[in-house]
Amino acid sequence: MLIKKSFDISSSEITPRRVYLNRRTFLTGAATLAGATLLGSRLRDIVSPSVAAMAGTKLNYTDGPFSTTEKQTPLQDITHYNNYYEFSTDKYEPADLAKNFQTRPWTVRVEGLVNKPQTFDIEALLKMPLEERIYRMRCVEGWSMVIPWIGFPLKSLLDQVQPNSKAKFVEFTSLLDLKRFPGQQRNVLNWPYVEGLRLDEAMHPLTILAVGLYGDTLPNQDGSPLRLVVPWKYGFKGIKAIVKIRLVEKQPISTWTQSAPNEYGFYSNVNPNVDHPRWSQAKERRIGEFFKRPTLMYNGYGDQVASLYTGMDLKKNF
Repeated sequence: MLIKKSFDISSSEITPRRVYLNRRTFLTGAATLAGATLLGSRLRDIVSPSVAAMAGTKLNYTDGPFSTTEKQTPLQDITHYNNYYEFSTDKYEPADLAKNFQTRPWTVRVEGLVNKPQTFDIEALLKMPLEERIYRMRCVEGWSMVIPWIGFPLKSLLDQVQPNSKAKFVEFTSLLDLKRFPGQQRNVLNWPYVEGLRLDEAMHPLTILAVGLYGDTLPNQDGSPLRLVVPWKYGFKGIKAIVKIRLVEKQPISTWTQSAPNEYGFYSNVNPNVDHPRWSQAKERRIGEFFKRPTLMYNGYGDQVASLYTGMDLKKNF
């Protein structure tokens, strides 16, 4: 499955460590592409912790109907360049800060406008039929990844609680724990992290709850034990460490929309024709590559999801 996602906050241009010697040198113009190409992968192995130290529990899964054959982003990059403000606003720090984060026991409460509210244990969710879905993660900074997420459709969970006729939206809430999340001790956002989808978006087969990647359970820094993945939207929709899902009648106020409503709209659909107030979104750079590529509408999933927004002004409803 080909999916783009943006991440939480950006600099005007963020360059992956595996391509350039380091981002500070690049921004000052001292690094060159040739030098980075020669040293990038070797340097990455020196400065980053071993991936083997983060191995999770192996998952049994099958390929999903939307899987892509695109080259996958190396695990080292996926697990060592993370937007996870609950740990840190620095993209290189979460891997280390999250290494002792405890994800057991863990439950997810699904409630609100439903006929059968339930509390699900994470171990039970891991036993749900899993499908491998590979998402191309797009970031407004201009870089993207191809990540082999493993998860199950959110619809399969919502069907169990039976949303009633008043339910129009789905609200997601992450864990609030200042001791386990050092980043929550800073007022960079209004904690806990909250995100939302329209009910029809949540029930779409492309929308999954991810429990793993690359065949293992999720690494802590990638949102363990449960995170949302909505492939045609920017990555700040990918709420991590979910503890509550609530069906509601009115549109939820998501964290980034509350923080900067002129920059982060509720819908957050990938639309290269609408510039972010501080940068263009027309092109992206795949992590590990030097040249940019055109950004695709809905991250290339227009055939699957464009009908959800028929008649909407996508420049106004961003």
